[in-house]
Amino acid sequence: MKIQGSEARRQLRRRILEGAGLAALGASPLAARWQPAVAAPQRIPTPRQSLGPFYPDDWSGDADADLVVVRGEAARALGTVAHVRGRVVDTDGRPLAGAFVEIWQCDANGIYRHPRDRGQGRRDSGFQGRGQVRAADDGAWAFRTIRPVPYPGRTPHIHFYVRTVDGRELITQLYVAGEPGNERDFLLNSVRDPRARERLIARFDPADRIEAGALLAEFEIVIA
Repeated sequence: MKIQGSEARRQLRRRILEGAGLAALGASPLAARWQPAVAAPQRIPTPRQSLGPFYPDDWSGDADADLVVVRGEAARALGTVAHVRGRVVDTDGRPLAGAFVEIWQCDANGIYRHPRDRGQGRRDSGFQGRGQVRAADDGAWAFRTIRPVPYPGRTPHIHFYVRTVDGRELITQLYVAGEPGNERDFLLNSVRDPRARERLIARFDPADRIEAGALLAEFEIVIA
Protein backbone atom coordinates (compact mmCIF):
# COMPACT_ATOMS: atom_id res chain seq x y z
CA MET A 1 0.00 0.00 0.00
CA LYS A 2 1.37 3.44 -0.95
CA ILE A 3 1.99 6.00 1.78
CA GLN A 4 -0.30 8.93 1.11
CA GLY A 5 0.00 12.70 1.40
CA SER A 6 1.08 14.14 4.74
CA GLU A 7 2.46 10.80 6.00
CA ALA A 8 4.93 10.64 3.08
CA ARG A 9 6.00 14.22 3.76
CA ARG A 10 6.57 13.44 7.48
CA GLN A 11 8.78 10.45 6.64
CA LEU A 12 10.79 12.50 4.16
CA ARG A 13 11.25 15.30 6.72
CA ARG A 14 12.40 12.76 9.36
CA ARG A 15 15.02 11.29 7.00
CA ILE A 16 16.37 14.78 6.23
CA LEU A 17 16.61 15.67 9.94
CA GLU A 18 18.29 12.36 10.77
CA GLY A 19 20.79 12.92 7.98
CA ALA A 20 21.56 16.42 9.23
CA GLY A 21 22.10 15.12 12.76
CA LEU A 22 24.55 12.47 11.57
CA ALA A 23 26.37 15.04 9.44
CA ALA A 24 26.81 17.20 12.53
CA LEU A 25 28.50 14.26 14.24
CA GLY A 26 30.93 13.93 11.36
CA ALA A 27 29.83 10.86 9.44
CA SER A 28 27.29 8.08 9.50
CA PRO A 29 28.32 4.67 10.83
CA LEU A 30 27.88 3.30 7.32
CA ALA A 31 30.13 5.98 5.82
CA ALA A 32 32.77 5.39 8.46
CA ARG A 33 32.67 1.69 7.74
CA TRP A 34 33.39 2.29 4.07
CA GLN A 35 36.23 4.78 4.45
CA PRO A 36 39.40 3.33 2.86
CA ALA A 37 42.16 2.39 5.30
CA VAL A 38 45.25 4.59 5.24
CA ALA A 39 48.27 2.38 4.61
CA ALA A 40 51.33 2.88 6.81
CA PRO A 41 54.30 4.26 4.86
CA GLN A 42 56.68 1.57 3.69
CA ARG A 43 60.17 1.42 5.13
CA ILE A 44 63.12 2.33 2.92
CA PRO A 45 65.10 -0.84 2.11
CA THR A 46 68.57 -1.00 3.62
CA PRO A 47 71.01 -0.07 0.83
CA ARG A 48 73.35 -2.68 -0.53
CA GLN A 49 77.09 -2.31 -0.01
CA SER A 50 80.24 -4.10 -1.13
CA LEU A 51 81.21 -7.47 0.30
CA GLY A 52 84.81 -6.25 0.51
CA PRO A 53 87.99 -8.28 0.12
CA PHE A 54 88.01 -9.74 3.64
CA TYR A 55 84.81 -11.75 3.94
CA PRO A 56 85.78 -14.52 6.43
CA ASP A 57 87.18 -17.61 4.76
CA ASP A 58 87.01 -19.65 7.98
CA TRP A 59 83.85 -19.99 10.08
CA SER A 60 85.08 -22.97 12.08
CA GLY A 61 85.71 -22.71 15.80
CA ASP A 62 84.30 -19.82 17.82
CA ALA A 63 82.02 -17.79 15.56
CA ASP A 64 79.09 -17.00 17.86
CA ALA A 65 77.39 -13.67 18.65
CA ASP A 66 80.02 -12.59 21.22
CA LEU A 67 83.06 -11.33 19.31
CA VAL A 68 84.74 -9.90 22.42
CA VAL A 69 85.58 -13.27 23.98
CA VAL A 70 87.29 -16.06 22.04
CA ARG A 71 87.22 -19.55 23.47
CA GLY A 72 90.72 -20.63 24.37
CA GLU A 73 92.10 -17.07 24.64
CA ALA A 74 92.92 -15.65 28.06
CA ALA A 75 92.40 -11.98 27.16
CA ARG A 76 89.27 -10.39 25.77
CA ALA A 77 89.32 -8.14 22.72
CA LEU A 78 90.99 -4.74 22.69
CA GLY A 79 88.75 -1.75 22.07
CA THR A 80 85.45 -0.44 23.40
CA VAL A 81 82.73 -3.04 23.81
CA ALA A 82 79.64 -2.32 21.70
CA HIS A 83 76.31 -4.11 21.77
CA VAL A 84 74.86 -3.96 18.26
CA ARG A 85 71.28 -5.10 17.89
CA GLY A 86 68.22 -4.71 15.71
CA ARG A 87 65.57 -6.53 13.70
CA VAL A 88 65.29 -7.96 10.20
CA VAL A 89 61.99 -6.87 8.64
CA ASP A 90 60.40 -6.38 5.23
CA THR A 91 59.31 -3.02 3.85
CA ASP A 92 55.93 -3.36 5.62
CA GLY A 93 57.68 -3.88 8.96
CA ARG A 94 56.86 -7.58 9.20
CA PRO A 95 59.60 -9.56 11.00
CA LEU A 96 61.63 -11.99 8.92
CA ALA A 97 61.97 -14.74 11.50
CA GLY A 98 64.88 -17.14 11.17
CA ALA A 99 66.96 -14.83 8.96
CA PHE A 100 70.64 -15.69 9.03
CA VAL A 101 72.77 -12.69 10.11
CA GLU A 102 76.57 -12.53 9.85
CA ILE A 103 78.92 -9.70 10.78
CA TRP A 104 82.66 -9.20 10.38
CA GLN A 105 84.98 -6.26 11.04
CA CYS A 106 88.57 -5.34 11.69
CA ASP A 107 90.00 -5.45 15.22
CA ALA A 108 91.09 -2.46 17.30
CA ASN A 109 94.40 -2.45 15.36
CA GLY A 110 92.58 -2.16 12.03
CA ILE A 111 93.36 -5.76 11.01
CA TYR A 112 90.81 -8.26 9.65
CA ARG A 113 90.87 -11.92 10.54
CA HIS A 114 91.77 -12.87 7.00
CA PRO A 115 95.03 -14.22 5.50
CA ARG A 116 95.06 -11.60 2.72
CA ASP A 117 94.97 -8.67 5.13
CA ARG A 118 98.52 -7.52 5.80
CA GLY A 119 99.70 -7.21 9.37
CA GLN A 120 98.43 -10.56 10.64
CA GLY A 121 101.28 -10.47 13.11
CA ARG A 122 99.61 -7.48 14.76
CA ARG A 123 96.11 -8.95 14.78
CA ASP A 124 94.34 -9.05 18.14
CA SER A 125 93.94 -12.77 18.87
CA GLY A 126 91.40 -11.93 21.56
CA PHE A 127 88.95 -10.57 18.98
CA GLN A 128 86.75 -13.10 17.22
CA GLY A 129 86.51 -11.00 14.07
CA ARG A 130 83.24 -12.50 12.82
CA GLY A 131 79.98 -13.83 14.22
CA GLN A 132 76.66 -15.27 13.14
CA VAL A 133 73.15 -15.65 14.60
CA ARG A 134 69.59 -16.51 13.58
CA ALA A 135 66.93 -13.84 13.94
CA ALA A 136 64.23 -14.62 16.52
CA ASP A 137 60.51 -14.90 15.77
CA ASP A 138 60.18 -11.12 16.02
CA GLY A 139 63.14 -10.62 13.66
CA ALA A 140 65.46 -9.58 16.50
CA TRP A 141 69.22 -10.23 16.48
CA ALA A 142 72.10 -9.02 18.67
CA PHE A 143 75.90 -9.10 18.76
CA ARG A 144 78.50 -8.14 21.37
CA THR A 145 81.47 -6.73 19.55
CA ILE A 146 83.70 -3.62 19.61
CA ARG A 147 83.09 -0.13 18.33
CA PRO A 148 84.53 -0.21 14.80
CA VAL A 149 87.72 1.74 14.13
CA PRO A 150 89.01 3.42 10.97
CA TYR A 151 91.84 2.12 8.83
CA PRO A 152 93.53 3.75 5.82
CA GLY A 153 90.93 4.57 3.19
CA ARG A 154 87.82 3.66 5.22
CA THR A 155 85.69 5.19 7.93
CA PRO A 156 84.68 2.84 10.82
CA HIS A 157 82.15 0.23 9.74
CA ILE A 158 80.80 -3.26 10.38
CA HIS A 159 80.01 -5.62 7.50
CA PHE A 160 76.68 -7.48 7.40
CA TYR A 161 75.46 -10.40 5.35
CA VAL A 162 71.79 -11.35 5.75
CA ARG A 163 69.91 -14.26 4.17
CA THR A 164 66.19 -14.81 4.77
CA VAL A 165 64.58 -18.24 4.95
CA ASP A 166 63.03 -17.65 1.53
CA GLY A 167 66.44 -17.00 -0.02
CA ARG A 168 66.60 -13.19 -0.22
CA GLU A 169 70.10 -11.85 0.46
CA LEU A 170 71.55 -8.51 1.51
CA ILE A 171 75.15 -7.42 1.89
CA THR A 172 75.54 -4.08 3.61
CA GLN A 173 77.61 -2.10 6.13
CA LEU A 174 76.84 -0.23 9.34
CA TYR A 175 78.55 3.12 10.00
CA VAL A 176 79.09 5.20 13.16
CA ALA A 177 77.18 8.47 13.46
CA GLY A 178 79.39 11.54 13.87
CA GLU A 179 82.57 10.03 12.44
CA PRO A 180 84.50 12.68 10.44
CA GLY A 181 85.51 10.05 7.89
CA ASN A 182 81.88 9.46 6.90
CA GLU A 183 81.92 12.55 4.68
CA ARG A 184 84.84 11.18 2.67
CA ASP A 185 84.07 7.46 2.62
CA PHE A 186 83.58 6.45 -1.02
CA LEU A 187 81.35 3.46 -0.28
CA LEU A 188 79.02 5.19 2.16
CA ASN A 189 78.65 8.14 -0.21
CA SER A 190 77.95 5.88 -3.16
CA VAL A 191 74.41 5.83 -1.71
CA ARG A 192 73.12 9.04 -3.32
CA ASP A 193 69.73 9.26 -1.63
CA PRO A 194 70.33 10.95 1.78
CA ARG A 195 67.36 9.13 3.35
CA ALA A 196 68.70 5.76 2.25
CA ARG A 197 72.23 6.67 3.32
CA GLU A 198 70.97 7.52 6.80
CA ARG A 199 69.68 3.95 7.11
CA LEU A 200 73.31 2.80 7.21
CA ILE A 201 74.35 5.08 10.08
CA ALA A 202 73.71 4.44 13.79
CA ARG A 203 74.61 6.20 17.01
CA PHE A 204 76.85 4.30 19.39
CA ASP A 205 75.55 5.58 22.73
CA PRO A 206 76.75 4.82 26.27
CA ALA A 207 75.02 1.69 27.59
CA ASP A 208 76.21 1.24 31.17
CA ARG A 209 72.81 -0.28 32.02
CA ILE A 210 73.77 -3.21 29.78
CA GLU A 211 77.48 -3.39 30.56
CA ALA A 212 79.80 -0.95 32.31
CA GLY A 213 81.73 1.17 29.82
CA ALA A 214 79.95 -0.36 26.82
CA LEU A 215 78.11 1.26 23.93
CA LEU A 216 74.83 0.40 22.22
CA ALA A 217 73.91 0.76 18.54
CA GLU A 218 70.55 -0.18 17.02
CA PHE A 219 70.26 -1.07 13.35
CA GLU A 220 67.03 -2.12 11.64
CA ILE A 221 67.69 -4.16 8.50
CA VAL A 222 64.92 -3.78 5.92
CA ILE A 223 64.85 -6.29 3.07
CA ALA A 224 62.66 -5.74 0.02
